[in-house]
Amino acid sequence: MSRFDPLRERQDFLDAIEAERERQVEHPRPQRELSENVVSREPSPETRNPSLPSRPAVPFEHSRGPVYDRDRGYRLRESEIRTLVDLGKFRVVDAADLADLAYGGQRDQMQNDLRNLLRQGLVRKGVFAGPEYTPRELLTLTKRGQRLIGANRMVPRDQSMYSGFVKPREANHDANLYKLYHKELTRILKEGGRNPRVILDFELKRKINRHLAKLGRDARPEIARSHGLRVVRGRIPVPDVRIEYEKPNGEMARVDLELVTEHYRGRSLADKVKAGFSLYTARGEGDRLRRVLDGQELTAEIFSL
Repeated sequence: MSRFDPLRERQDFLDAIEAERERQVEHPRPQRELSENVVSREPSPETRNPSLPSRPAVPFEHSRGPVYDRDRGYRLRESEIRTLVDLGKFRVVDAADLADLAYGGQRDQMQNDLRNLLRQGLVRKGVFAGPEYTPRELLTLTKRGQRLIGANRMVPRDQSMYSGFVKPREANHDANLYKLYHKELTRILKEGGRNPRVILDFELKRKINRHLAKLGRDARPEIARSHGLRVVRGRIPVPDVRIEYEKPNGEMARVDLELVTEHYRGRSLADKVKAGFSLYTARGEGDRLRRVLDGQELTAEIFSL
């Protein structure tokens, strides 16, 4: 059975916003009381991206409604809430990828949303040196934005949210994971999958390390199996991104994704293949990486972003 129905939850959120507006007109109350009444969850990704092969795209809601965190209120439209959720799931997102994948190429709409989110202190923007040292505009949640998501239940309880540029040197790699996710999500949706959940390596590593500390290293095979992973050369490789989703028959499934780069060498690449990860490359490195695998007498399909 589905854990939640994204379309129903989205409509519940819009209904709650409309009801809140009516209550403010008829029975004004302090913001502290109102903050407990505006509740939402994240709409399904396939409702957001017009290019994805599933349900029709949801049109942008141009009016902004009140969303509260304790005594503080924010004016947000539906597309801005979805942007907050995307940034929280992936920690770092490229602004250009957000425009293409979340806004269907509507860059003016995205920039309008970002100005509002930046002004209210919910999002932070940074410029990093991208491939070949070209400037790359990256986005992340602030702590305030992360708290707002949690206070209003915008995502399921088991979906982790992140904020801040924690490792600037790895910002480019982390930002590419958003595009990697959407590439695989398109395939999942075509096969009838739904209700995807994003799990980053941070979350998996934290859980595995906790179990290792409690049970000891001799328990690595059992710990790996409990997380749907494998032991390779005495270690438990962890994918960059895991997507858990519901199959058309109601069963839960997962896919583990790894973004391989030009820095991968024979042994590290072989470990990822033996771990059973789906491999993607962002910079046309597929042919070289396949030759590396040939030298290890391994075969794997390497997809391009």
